[in-house]
Amino acid sequence: MRRSTIRALRHSVLLLLAAALAAAGAVPARAATTTDWSVAMVKSTMQRFTPATIGGWSYPVGLYLYGQYEVHQRTHDPSYLAYLKAWVDRFVTPNGTINQSFDSLDSMLAGRLLIILHHETGQSRYAIAAATIRDRLTTYPRTSDGGFWHADTSSRAHQLWDDGLYMVVPFLDEYGKEFGDPSAQAEAVKQITVYTSHLQQPDGLLQHAWDESKKASWADPATGLSPEQWCRANGWYGMALVTTLDDVPATQPGRAALLGDLATFAAGLQKYQDPATGRWFQVIDKPTGAGNWTETSCSAMNAYTLSRGAQQGYIDAHYSAVALKAYHGVLARISLSKGLTNLTTISIGTNVGDYAYYIGRTQATNDFHGLGSFLIMNEQLRGMGGT
Repeated sequence: MRRSTIRALRHSVLLLLAAALAAAGAVPARAATTTDWSVAMVKSTMQRFTPATIGGWSYPVGLYLYGQYEVHQRTHDPSYLAYLKAWVDRFVTPNGTINQSFDSLDSMLAGRLLIILHHETGQSRYAIAAATIRDRLTTYPRTSDGGFWHADTSSRAHQLWDDGLYMVVPFLDEYGKEFGDPSAQAEAVKQITVYTSHLQQPDGLLQHAWDESKKASWADPATGLSPEQWCRANGWYGMALVTTLDDVPATQPGRAALLGDLATFAAGLQKYQDPATGRWFQVIDKPTGAGNWTETSCSAMNAYTLSRGAQQGYIDAHYSAVALKAYHGVLARISLSKGLTNLTTISIGTNVGDYAYYIGRTQATNDFHGLGSFLIMNEQLRGMGGT
């Protein structure tokens, strides 16, 4: 039997399992709706912003536009791709020059859109621009065991942040596939392996950051670790891990170990999922902490990771129900007002800090961290007992 057939059958079984669990009350019920939330969100965002006003070259906008591309792949609405292209073309000249320094991992996430546009259009300008990022990584600073610093600045020197994995690893995965560069995919596996070795804890989840020099104000003087497990940092990690498992060859050295990392991580997510809402808390491992609150973007990311991991057979099938519960929890935070979508309770951009810092972050509506992760989640989970 072909692998694609086996995966299709597994996916059908997971859908039936999730539906049965929902009927039994294992996941919260939600009124039936005909709203296609992905389409509604994309149309709302395109109405609110033009490609010229949505923002500069940045990872939150890049995340959102990647999610919009996933909706394009399903709907084939040409306006979604045209919008994405118009945004990218603000930064890439016809000869492929891109005026960015790429001195931080954050600056690299939107590079995925360059690969997408090369794939869709065949235009060499996007390959040249993407190669600028790939080449930058050959000189980019690393820890002693090869992990990319979060940024090439004195304030981020020697530091690994969970966030950084998703900023660069999917780019490497997809660059390797599009341009036949196996070293890019090997680098992706290496980065996850190094980051996991320093940041993953016995409970399966990850501290937000680690400083090899132990000089950062937040670094433990003995371990170099930051004090808290921030939910979105864990969300970035999970999505990077699943993307790599999807994209690199099954024979890729080091890939098999990532399956164990994901299984450990998934167990940690299940342990700390809020039983009342299905979401996860801003400081993920302290759900009863004073002032802690369930955060939307990380809950969407975690729902995606668990659903995709179960669908692909990377983790046990029961995680499909855990993901579905989270999915309903995130859907509870999206609504329509005057024909436009609003997604609430999204943590704005966040550095490394202590407990009070994380829970004090602004809870925004329609922040791109949330919009992008919502679209990625919804395109994975829509139809599984939801919209």
